[in-house]
Amino acid sequence: MKVLPLFYALVSFVLLSACSSSEDASSLTALTSQSVILSYGDSLTFGTGAGGKEYSYPAVLAKLTGLEVHNRGIPGEVSKEGLARLSSVLQETQPDLVILCHGGNDLIQKLGETQLKDNLDQMIGLIKASGAEVVLVAVPKFSIMLTPPELYQQLAIEHQIPVALQLLTKIERKPELKSDQIHPNAAGYKLFAEQIQQLLTQSSAL
Repeated sequence: MKVLPLFYALVSFVLLSACSSSEDASSLTALTSQSVILSYGDSLTFGTGAGGKEYSYPAVLAKLTGLEVHNRGIPGEVSKEGLARLSSVLQETQPDLVILCHGGNDLIQKLGETQLKDNLDQMIGLIKASGAEVVLVAVPKFSIMLTPPELYQQLAIEHQIPVALQLLTKIERKPELKSDQIHPNAAGYKLFAEQIQQLLTQSSAL
């Protein structure tokens, strides 16, 4: 009779462990040596604060993976603007995989999380419609706790895509990895790229 309580305890532990996971490594199609990755977003993708675009996370990721990685980050861009230009960038780069990191400027300008989620939702839809897969990177609210809005995890669940929920939070909480209050330095972007590589490996893309 003592087996059942033990069983339920084990089930509860597994469920709690799953819920507490900081990164969701949903399965992706394996990339080949000819695959193209598109890094899409704002200044965090562009590499502001890195000390040179060669130290941005897309540039470092290209070196780590040996794959072609396009950097299409625009500093100061809000998600509405990102949505507006996405189709043309997809057509230009023809990616197999898109790393989508957007929303920081929406959160800073307090443009509304509902609008941000809707814009990201449409971006993910456009990327999937193009035939590419998506990895979502959550951007934290720039407050004391530096926690990402729930919308990122919600979108990942709805679209069944991998999401890096705590990647930027971990970087933002360490002054030695930042060039200013918001942007990473070269070491921070290096860690960014390494964590993306790890997530791609966990997702079977690499």
